[in-house]
Amino acid sequence: MERAEKAAAVKELNEVFRTTSVAIVAHYSGLTVAQMQKLRAQMKQAGASVKVSKNRLAKIALEGTDVAAIGSLLTGPTVIATSDDPVAAPKVAVEFAKTNDKFVVLGGSMGKTVLNVDGVKALASLPSLDELRGKLVGLIQAPATKIAQLTTAPAAKVARVIQAYASKSEAAWPPSQPVKIEPNRV
Repeated sequence: MERAEKAAAVKELNEVFRTTSVAIVAHYSGLTVAQMQKLRAQMKQAGASVKVSKNRLAKIALEGTDVAAIGSLLTGPTVIATSDDPVAAPKVAVEFAKTNDKFVVLGGSMGKTVLNVDGVKALASLPSLDELRGKLVGLIQAPATKIAQLTTAPAAKVARVIQAYASKSEAAWPPSQPVKIEPNRV
């Protein structure tokens, strides 16, 4: 790699690290090309990306970014997964590691927070941003439905009481005593 290519690679990586909300580092030694392509496809589908670069260049690119803490994890053949959704990259990485024993998650960073392997697994177990949005919309809609039910409930109760009195008075008709109707006096 020439000096200009290295500078361009560092600049590109630095931009990725500046704009990402989470970065996950893993060893990938021993994975086949097909397995790496599968990982890239899964990450892309989840809205994440995978970068393989020289560790020295990645460490230079990390300087001045929020995820700079992952620099100590960059030893050996490493891959860096990044995403804007804090759950997307960890979720795909942990799931991929379960089916591929040669893919080993080392840790990561969510903003300035350093994550060990357990932290990455905990982050992966959280619902994604889309799932949370769906739950939030459901919670917002639920009170509106309950309010509509509550506003119709008193009217239904009044109607049932009137119906009960009407049924009761029908059962008592004809009255045993004559009913005296007086004209309205104003």
